[in-house]
Amino acid sequence: MAELSIVVHGPNVQDHLTELLDSLAAHPLPDAEVIVAAVGDWARETAERHAPEVQVVPLPDGTGDAAARAAGAVRASGRWLHFVHAKDGLPAGTPRMVAERVAELPGEVDVLLVDHVRSTWHTSGMSSPDGPLLARAGRADVPLDDCSPLLRLTPLLGTRVLRADFWRAHEARLTTDDEPYAALAALLLADRVACLPHIAYEDRRLRPASLPPVTPEQRYGLVERYESLLDLTRDRRTAHTVLYDLMVRDCLRTFARGGMEEEVAREFFRRASLAALRRRPEGHRRPGGLEGVRRSLLEEGAYAKYRAFQAVNRTRRTAKSAVRARKRQAGARLRDHQYRRALGRPVHPHLAVFAAYWNRGVACNPAAIAAKLAELAPQIHAVWVVTEENAALLPTGTDHVVPGSRRYWEVLATAKYLVNNVNFENAVVKRPDAIHVQTHHGTPLKRMGIDQMAFPAAAQGLDFKALLERIDKWDFSVSANSHTTRMWERAYPSRYVSLDHGYPRNDVYYTAGADTIRTVRDRLGIAPGRRAVLYAPTHRDYEAGWTPRLDLATLADRLGDDTVLLVRGHYFYDGAASPLTGLRRTGRIIDVSSYDPVEELCLAADALVTDYSSIMFDYANLDRPIVIHADDWETYRTTRGVYFDLMDQAPGPVARTQQELTEILSTDAWRDESAAKTRAVFRRRFCEYDDGRAAERVVRRVFLGQDERELPPVLPLEERTPAPTPQEATA
Repeated sequence: MAELSIVVHGPNVQDHLTELLDSLAAHPLPDAEVIVAAVGDWARETAERHAPEVQVVPLPDGTGDAAARAAGAVRASGRWLHFVHAKDGLPAGTPRMVAERVAELPGEVDVLLVDHVRSTWHTSGMSSPDGPLLARAGRADVPLDDCSPLLRLTPLLGTRVLRADFWRAHEARLTTDDEPYAALAALLLADRVACLPHIAYEDRRLRPASLPPVTPEQRYGLVERYESLLDLTRDRRTAHTVLYDLMVRDCLRTFARGGMEEEVAREFFRRASLAALRRRPEGHRRPGGLEGVRRSLLEEGAYAKYRAFQAVNRTRRTAKSAVRARKRQAGARLRDHQYRRALGRPVHPHLAVFAAYWNRGVACNPAAIAAKLAELAPQIHAVWVVTEENAALLPTGTDHVVPGSRRYWEVLATAKYLVNNVNFENAVVKRPDAIHVQTHHGTPLKRMGIDQMAFPAAAQGLDFKALLERIDKWDFSVSANSHTTRMWERAYPSRYVSLDHGYPRNDVYYTAGADTIRTVRDRLGIAPGRRAVLYAPTHRDYEAGWTPRLDLATLADRLGDDTVLLVRGHYFYDGAASPLTGLRRTGRIIDVSSYDPVEELCLAADALVTDYSSIMFDYANLDRPIVIHADDWETYRTTRGVYFDLMDQAPGPVARTQQELTEILSTDAWRDESAAKTRAVFRRRFCEYDDGRAAERVVRRVFLGQDERELPPVLPLEERTPAPTPQEATA
């Protein structure tokens, strides 16, 4: 018996079935079967081209989704069923991940919930809002009554993997063409559910203009759907309340979107009003503000008042928008006037403006350059651009300006040198006698710059024309290795000069002494003799927030008291609710997401565990063990785009599951001879220019105008001496 049956069902809409089956064929699973309930000749012919790897159940044109699912399920032999619509997709590698997860679930679990990405006719790989909900639920299996917020997950049947016996027991109720009903009913009928907070499904939304128009009966069906579902929540107060709120929210949103004829709109409002009154939980309190007013009018059945309320709100929003626009225009005119006046002044030859990470503070390559500049050219005055909320965190005596202030525009207009690891805003003018230095903030594994054009999930909101205009302002681009130089040339095509000098922020990995390492470890509370593992995952463009890829509490328990996990979330999630809250376990898990600089954490760590973060390239300078946890590599590679296959060119052992990672860290595999050889190859390629003197080379070349031949040469790799290991530092 197979562990997992993937039941693909439906017609071959816009030929999406071909892509789905090609993806499955490229990554076959020994413990899974694929059944295609093919609706129509095109779907049948497409599926038969993939036989015998897939089983084909031919169905006549016009067969509904529910009937097709049922026909495919009859043929399935797996313990678990994953229903996949023929128009949708399964990101590469996700069937394997699902199969491994269901294999470890106890028999009383009926439904496994997974995350998904969304695609439309013009975008792909957009994140869903479900990630944080799934992450908060964790990996433990629970009764739905203990985790009713899961009802708020997007109602997609493809994100529910169902135990086959559970499906058969409730097939009559779940066999419906109303997919949102089936998706919600599956949760309400389950004894226990479990979560997999990883991307395992792609919901492709077809262009509305290509679909049949929505009928009045389908409009009214929304109310009927929720009334039927609420029948399943009798004596389940919490689930009933959540579902009731969902019903009212969806009814109000449907009404607000419009598109209904007046007669249909009145009837829809009437039915929604009756349901809101009839199903309202005892003692239920409406929310405050405008939402509360909307709900009150709905419950009253006050159609005319609601329409008037909508009109007033539209007028109010229009007026507020006009006021805000006038204020922005006035502010822009004042700013432009001040900036233009400052641009008329001579460039100050001894003024340098520094910024890092979208004005977060003194950090990264700009910070290392500024420090060396103070040593080698103290006559040049450095001013940092820092947001108002981060200004209080600056080192004592740091001269700074706040974005948008009058002095901000003055220094940007008159500074000779502008240094940033991202880009200054579009309005900054490149003066002919000013020098712009782009330091970057990592070695590129993922696609960057204009190479993101083919990956919409990564390029959300990115104006490529404006990006190219910013690139054209660069005079110099700092690089850590020849791979980076070549990738910057294709991702950021312009006439700048590449400074193949190394990343200044990595100098510390060759200059730090034992005292520095001991001080940092003491500050973090890491006792001598304990192994410190730094876990630093990267950001994923297809996730709405940070979803931990590991069960950190379980990992810490498995590794024991001798290991400390230093967990650092990506800076994109700064200020968001931390999923690490409550995970401090007798000093074995330490949230270091807010600790700066990150280079000190690297110095304190005996080993690094990461996924696709550029921290691996920096940490490799220390010549210490690196382990890659790549549970969703195929999804990341497909949605983000990469420059090379990390699985073939990793800096150390690769774990595809938490179990594999635990095994690597529990044995000598993380630091054995094989790991050392792999790391040596990686270092030779990606630590090419880093030797402890990168900042000096940049300062001498850019600020002191020295010729390349006058700069300190890059030491061969075998002649470099990295900072001592924690064991050496504490010996």
